[in-house]
Amino acid sequence: MKKTATRLADGRELIYYDARDDAVRDAVDQRPLDPIATRSEIRHDRLLGDRVAIASHRQARTYHPPADECPLCPSREGRHSEIPASDYDVVVFENRFPSLAGDSGRCEVVCFTSDHDASFADLDAEQAALVLEAWTDRTAELAQHPAVEQVFCFENRGKEIGVTLGHPHGQIYGYPFVTPRTQLMLRSLGEHREATGRNLFDDVVADELADGRRVVLDGEHWVAFVPHAAHWPYEVHLYPKRRVPDLPALDEAARTEFPQMYLELLKRFDRIFGEGEPPTPYISAWHQAPYRLTDRGEFALHLELFTIRRTSGKLKFLAGSESGMNVFINDVPPEAAAERLREVASK
Repeated sequence: MKKTATRLADGRELIYYDARDDAVRDAVDQRPLDPIATRSEIRHDRLLGDRVAIASHRQARTYHPPADECPLCPSREGRHSEIPASDYDVVVFENRFPSLAGDSGRCEVVCFTSDHDASFADLDAEQAALVLEAWTDRTAELAQHPAVEQVFCFENRGKEIGVTLGHPHGQIYGYPFVTPRTQLMLRSLGEHREATGRNLFDDVVADELADGRRVVLDGEHWVAFVPHAAHWPYEVHLYPKRRVPDLPALDEAARTEFPQMYLELLKRFDRIFGEGEPPTPYISAWHQAPYRLTDRGEFALHLELFTIRRTSGKLKFLAGSESGMNVFINDVPPEAAAERLREVASK
């Protein structure tokens, strides 16, 4: 992998990740952009104990542009985009409309491919491995950011999720705090260690492998399963079999196997609801250990992949119980979801 860092016209950082060592990335951003000015504020909810990002400048962000005006495509034929080069492998750059900025953290965009009409599932294993390298590199870099306590790499896919740009891309958030969901995991992790003397993540993975009913894919270095208490109609958790706290800690064997496992999962997600259905909307989310834990090694890196579609043409809405009380009601039994995902193996 070759990494080339540059700056956009408004001062934001942009990084090219290339599979070839001889790639030259010297294109200059020719847009007449003013220096970026964002006002992100983190507010504390005294009742719930969590935090909310206030970012009013995001109201002006690009919203469903036509394909020939996509800001994530390469700059070609006189049209200038967020990526100055006329082609690219993988690109990461600072978000022009970030939810978090400055002392409130950092937000980055990850473009998985220059092909506007592709999706992550369309990538070959080499390209998916390059994306993994980019996620890993940015996780390590953001660990050095003075305002960042936790790094979150994720992809929102589909208009139903709220995606406003159709180009295949994800995001990376560097939070200036430990997120509420991670706090809950850490609490359960500590309680389990105190009660049993064992690691909760290790026990969850071992129990799913022993049960077998919810396992979707079982590789040499990774396992994917529908969790026992899945919140979403179709939800899969992907764990490396050797517990590590974050992406930089993965060994070479796990890195090598990951693209095949992950691409297979994404292809199966697109087959859940049958032929002729539109692409399955999903959220794909990496969970990594916060940086200031006393024992980061207790946390287990894992990826959670889920869709808000519960059946053909119907979405799972977060209504009263889910939104008002954070109590999920799942219409699809996890065992049935796992069976369906095993049935739709890619061809």
